[in-house]
Amino acid sequence: MKKEPLYIIKVGGNIIDDEEKLNSFLTSFVHVKGKKILVHGGGKIATKLAEELNIPQQMVDGRRITNSETLKVATMVYAGYINKQIVATLNSLQVRTLGLTGVDAGFIKAHKINHPSIDFGFVGEVDAVDTNFLLSLITLDLTLVIAPITQDESGQLLNTNADTIAQEIAKAMSEKMEITLVYSFEKKGVLKDIDDEESFIPMINLSCFEKMKEEHTIFAGMIPKLDNAFEAIGAGVNKVIIGDASNLQELLDGKSGTVIC
Repeated sequence: MKKEPLYIIKVGGNIIDDEEKLNSFLTSFVHVKGKKILVHGGGKIATKLAEELNIPQQMVDGRRITNSETLKVATMVYAGYINKQIVATLNSLQVRTLGLTGVDAGFIKAHKINHPSIDFGFVGEVDAVDTNFLLSLITLDLTLVIAPITQDESGQLLNTNADTIAQEIAKAMSEKMEITLVYSFEKKGVLKDIDDEESFIPMINLSCFEKMKEEHTIFAGMIPKLDNAFEAIGAGVNKVIIGDASNLQELLDGKSGTVIC
């Protein structure tokens, strides 16, 4: 039996920080036909609030060091302000929307990341996703908006990478539905040089990616996103696309962005 399609779309980068760009993206998102889940980050807003509260921020390898005070900020911003602003906007556009974190109904099981040399603090790594819970909501014709806060078995909140949340949901749901995973942000797609849109790569396979990493011919900030993308493809996700959030429908139609194959 043919699986029903499901779009899992992650929005991040400067789109979240720009009200006009975010509203434009959400208007495009509303017009995506079929079942869909939106996953969001929101790092810059969290950073700004932390600075206003005099909470020092530290990033290592693209991950935020999350001490107890930073965790409070991340939870307030991601699960609170950003999530509910997106939900409110989509509701105003006549889309029945439910905002969630991985903590709600414990549908994402996670643990505190254990790095061999760096203590990232309260940063989560995903163990499992309750797909039956997600399916029960999707079948009610609810559009889900998911913020990247999870918890461990003891109830400790964890700040978890939004790209990883999207990838883990996509992998888990691929057993039940035909998944298209989209990473949307302010860039055209995968770039060799982050400051040069002409260095855009329209299609990339695993061997090409590994070669570019070895030769250091790809922007380092793209590597974690691509690692997530190839892991998703390897786990049964039908299609992964990385590209400009302002051209969402073109991304889904394969007319723009970088296709991971």
